[in-house]
Amino acid sequence: MRGASLAAAAARDALRLPAPASPAEPVPPAADLSVPGAAPLVTPNRDFYRIDTALVVPSVDPGGWRLDVTGRVAEPVTLTWAELLAQPLVERHVTLACVSNPVGGDLVGNALWLGWPVRELLARARPLPGADMVLSRSVDGFTAGTPLEALTDPGRDALLAVGMNGEPLPPEHGFPVRLVVPGLYGYVSATKWVTQLKVTSFAADTAYWSTRGWSERGPIKTASRIDVPRGGARVPAGEVTVAGVAWAQHRGITAVEVQADDGAWQPAQLGTGISRDTWYQWMARIALPSGSHRLAVRATDGNGEVQTASVAPPAPDGATGYHTITIEVT
Repeated sequence: MRGASLAAAAARDALRLPAPASPAEPVPPAADLSVPGAAPLVTPNRDFYRIDTALVVPSVDPGGWRLDVTGRVAEPVTLTWAELLAQPLVERHVTLACVSNPVGGDLVGNALWLGWPVRELLARARPLPGADMVLSRSVDGFTAGTPLEALTDPGRDALLAVGMNGEPLPPEHGFPVRLVVPGLYGYVSATKWVTQLKVTSFAADTAYWSTRGWSERGPIKTASRIDVPRGGARVPAGEVTVAGVAWAQHRGITAVEVQADDGAWQPAQLGTGISRDTWYQWMARIALPSGSHRLAVRATDGNGEVQTASVAPPAPDGATGYHTITIEVT
């Protein structure tokens, strides 16, 4: 075990990622509102949330890594590490979110990923009629069931990712290869240390969390969060800066509104989106007198649908409701 860990660490340290054939679009200057205390536009690797089923982080030497595409395909495919790195890789900003994230929680983050579009690999395998799901398997036995259409959609950058924020994937985030699929919660899409893609159907196969009471398909719900001020904070009376992030991956965000003390909803300034697959920063300035005040936030997605006020827990398909905090103005 120690030898495998050392070999994987040495391979990662020696790795120099190839330049992307399709670089990410430049981040628009107006995307970053630079409010102290608010989540940064791009989450540093050390701060990116980690949720998986591995009690010990797997150590995978990329030299021996293989990805098998099996199941209901016309042509089974085996991809090696060298073959993967030789493909025309693309670089994209994508925000990932965990289905177990509570309203206002921090199990969400945005990173710059480098990888090969999964649709290109699946095109080689040629899925057969009747297939509607890809069961991805991790080296630790975890499985996720992803809608086939999400992985073959030419307008969605579902990736076999090898890089994160300009460096090889950190071990805890799936080195050497993981899946990144915009618009789906991680439990149905973001398999780390991935070693197999089985083209199948939802009727024929069940993934790890789908046997434990969670829904099958996991589309990400529109959400928004207040980062500044923190709940329970004491702030000076007058104009109070309220700021945070909002996300509706693969739909984008078109508006964010803030409410104080059940009053009228006030429009917030919305940072320019990097893309519809990432979160957006927002901020507002609200005049508040001395006393205790309740603040809430809601977002509108790219389809014009306002975030629901209905309160629901994370299970079975993602938490809903407005993030609300109480602050003391002095």
